[in-house]
This record gives sequence, C-alpha cells and structure tokens, in this order.
Amino acid sequence: MLKKSKLLAGAMLAAFSLAIPAHAADVKEVQMLHWWTSGGEAAALATLKDYLAKEGYTWKDVPIAGGGGSAAMTTLKAMVAAGNPPTASQILGYYALDYAKAGKLNNLNELATKEHWADVIPKALQKFAVTDGNWDAVPVNIHSVNWLWINKAVMDKIGATEPKNFDEFIAMLDKAKKAGVIPLALGGQPWQEATMFDSVVMSTGGPDFYKKAFVDLDPAALKSDTMKKAFDNLAKLRDYVDPNYAGRDWNLATAMVIKGDALVQVMGDWAKGEFSVAKKTAGTDFMCYRFPGTDGSVIYNADMFAMFQVPADRRGAQLALADATMSPAVQSAFNVIKGSVPARMDVPDTAFDLCGKKGIADVKKADAAGTFVGSMAQNYAQPPAVATAYTDVVTKFFHGQIKTSDAAVTELVKAIDAAK
Repeated sequence: MLKKSKLLAGAMLAAFSLAIPAHAADVKEVQMLHWWTSGGEAAALATLKDYLAKEGYTWKDVPIAGGGGSAAMTTLKAMVAAGNPPTASQILGYYALDYAKAGKLNNLNELATKEHWADVIPKALQKFAVTDGNWDAVPVNIHSVNWLWINKAVMDKIGATEPKNFDEFIAMLDKAKKAGVIPLALGGQPWQEATMFDSVVMSTGGPDFYKKAFVDLDPAALKSDTMKKAFDNLAKLRDYVDPNYAGRDWNLATAMVIKGDALVQVMGDWAKGEFSVAKKTAGTDFMCYRFPGTDGSVIYNADMFAMFQVPADRRGAQLALADATMSPAVQSAFNVIKGSVPARMDVPDTAFDLCGKKGIADVKKADAAGTFVGSMAQNYAQPPAVATAYTDVVTKFFHGQIKTSDAAVTELVKAIDAAK
C-alpha cells in the first residue's frame, strides 16, 4: 500500500507540475486548488470565476474530489514541497495556520487595512486568517454543521414536526422507518460520521460541555458520563441508516433526501447547495432545522483561501482574488448558492432564502452569546492531528469496531492524548 501511495502521489505531483507553470508569463490568471466538485459547490464557485472574468482574469482549476478535503491537502502539500504552489488553495482552519507559521503564505495586510476586514469578520475566524498580525488567508464563507435537512413531503406524509430534542428526533426517525422510508441518509465516510457526532455531543451536553471537551480538551469532560451518553446516542442513529451507507459520498446522501428516498440528512449547510441546484425551495420542498438540542448554538467551519508565496508576476492575480473573495457582492452571490453564510457580517440577507436568513441570524446571535464554536471534525476546534484522532475513534465506533460507549470514551481519551 505504501508503494502504491508513493506512486500515486508522484503521478499526481507530475500532473500538477505540468498543469501549473512555475513561472507563468505575466498573464492575468488565477490558479485555485479546491475540492468543490459537487453540483452545488461548482455552481457557487462559478460566481467567483465570473466576477474575476469581468476584471479580466482567467481561471485555472485544480480540483481534487473528496468532500472532507483530505485528498486536496495531500496534493497541496506535495505542490508546496516541490516549490510549485497554486495562487491560492481552499483550506480549513489549522491547515492555514500551519502554512502561515512555516512562512509559505503571502501578506495581505495592505488590502485588509484598506478594506477594513478586521471590522467585518468575526474574531473567531480571524484566528485562522491572521498570523502574527499578518493577514494571509481570506474566508469566503461561514458554514455550520449542526443542521437537519428534511424532505418536507415525506415529513408531512408521516405526520412529523420539527424535533426539539434528541428523543423527539428518534421518534421522528421511527415514524419514517415504520412508513418504509429510509429515516437517515448518511454517507458512511469517517469525516461525515465525525461531523454528525459534533452535533450529537452538543445536543447531549450543551455548548459549555462541547467547549470543555473539544476546545479545551478537558480530561474530565472527555471521559465523562455525558460523553458516554453522546456515544450511546450516536449508536441509536446507526439503527436508522440503510444497509448501503458505507462509503457513500455526502452529496449522494443529500440526493436521497431531495428525491424523497430518505427523510433527513445531518450535514453541514453545504447540503443546501444541492437542493438549490435541484431547483428545490426551502419551506416548500425541504426544511432546515438546527440539530435537536443545539438551537442557539453554531458549530462552525469556514472555507478559506490561503494565499501562497508566488512569483511577482502572479502576485497581482492573487490580490485580485483576495479582493474579489471579500467583496460583498461575491460574499452574497457565492453563499446564496453554496448554502453557507457570508464571512462578512455586514452583508445583508436580502438575497437569501429562509434557511440562509436563519443561518445569518444564528451566526450573529451565537457569536454574541459565546456559543459560536469550532467543529472538531472540520479542523476548527483542534489541529489536524487531534481532529484525525477524534474522527478515527468515532468512525470505528459507528462501524462496530469499538463495541461499547465505555470503550469509545477510553479510546477517545487515549487517541487525543497521543495526538496532542
């Protein structure tokens, strides 16, 4: 397997070395590495491409499929190591910090000061976009993971209403199961299961417990009875997925809900982009609720563009990309399609549907209340090593390799301690 992985990595690196010239002529071209390959994601990205095209810039895609972004980060690491980075890369929290601390990113301070970014971006996101006082990444959105996406026709058919707590959620899933509908659409991939567990932990213990366990890594919280109960609740959800869930991509699980083959998906708000591309309307065709027991809190992650050190003749295109990304027009147009909400808090919600309006309001309320907290699964609560350890334990438990909640808690503490 190691030999095969090395060969694959070498082939990928060779391909991208050909695709991205290290010293491109002074053309107005933006080179972007990303993992936005689903229909909704691609449609959202097109808004940024179109904006830059009007400014005279061409776009060179470096797309790497894989909803969690791990494959993209492997490719990016190889490109940077070869001295051939893209103009920018889609990136998540702690990965951006790692590249900034390694001196691989460019300084955007002049543009950031001119455009007053510090006044409009939540401080929680600035932690990942600013390193040692220097802006070196720009957030294009704020996602949150504690959402339910429900097919309204199926919900009406089974006589269900919005579940307000975990027990009501289970009761709703039981109704769907009894009606012969797949209750819970899930892609059995580690990042999806861990992302769902973020919401389960918040629902089980509340925002203060979530912060103690995942932001503070408090040993007492990690090994507590509350954490055991969270694993118990996760085990209950395992009874409502279909037999073919393992390995399914997240957007295919979303499609199950869109088609009415399944009632509900627990997923970040990028799922809404798939409903939008399918021409479905919030409130009419589908419903968006916070995961039961988490209303008032936002478990967030954000897509950022890390700006890598590039030759001088590519710097102008890089600054144009940063400026376009942070423009209110792009922040609105992009996020209306993507399902997320703007990273800028001054963008009006006029163009957004009811889910988008709720998302924007929720972020503002949670940010003010101190319940705007990073997703463990999505690399915004802890660095990648800890997040990976967490994900590994959760997926092993969900797939039955770890048999009990007691054992899961023991393994979680052990894995996180080793990863610190």
